[in-house]
Amino acid sequence: MMFDDRVDAGRRLGAHLRNLGVTATVVAGLPRGGVPVAAEVATILGAPLDVIIVRKLGYPRHPEVAMGAIGEEGVRLIDTDLVRHLGVTLTEIDAVEARERDVLIRRAAALRGDRPPRNLAGASILIVDDGIATGATASAACLVARKRGAAEVIVAAPVGGSDAVQRVRGADRVICLEQPAGFQAVGEYYRDFGQTTEAEVVALLEKTNEHS
Repeated sequence: MMFDDRVDAGRRLGAHLRNLGVTATVVAGLPRGGVPVAAEVATILGAPLDVIIVRKLGYPRHPEVAMGAIGEEGVRLIDTDLVRHLGVTLTEIDAVEARERDVLIRRAAALRGDRPPRNLAGASILIVDDGIATGATASAACLVARKRGAAEVIVAAPVGGSDAVQRVRGADRVICLEQPAGFQAVGEYYRDFGQTTEAEVVALLEKTNEHS
């Protein structure tokens, strides 16, 4: 299955989740690309939209390879087996984490402003991204949700690899609309996979929540 763009993917995913009977107190997109998908899902499910901010920790010599992820609330996940296999040093990990933590803090300020994160105590949260490549950022987001008191955590995405879905940690359930054989990259399943800007994320948060 090919998706036209993230809006199309969100509508298809939202319809699938509704048919499965999935409900959520909050739908949280992973900025930036996951938010347009999550906005459509939130509208279909009639739930408020929020964000959980996470960052991939890329392998220094091949940044597209995730050796872990970080998130709000001080969350940090490291793929120790991969790090050992690649021979990454603690100094290299710390340097990547420091850089990504700075981006995370600035992004949180840009997207939330002075608003505190939504209270998730006892909530059922649906975490949505535009795809699951390694499961690292989704796992970090699950830990953030748990630290904020979420009682149930569901992860959903339009597309992902079956192995990556199995590696998502901290979720009660992982739902992937499409799990194609030979999956390599999320962007291969979108006709339009352009960058989502922070301004677009802010606008979606305001638009989706204006009546909530």
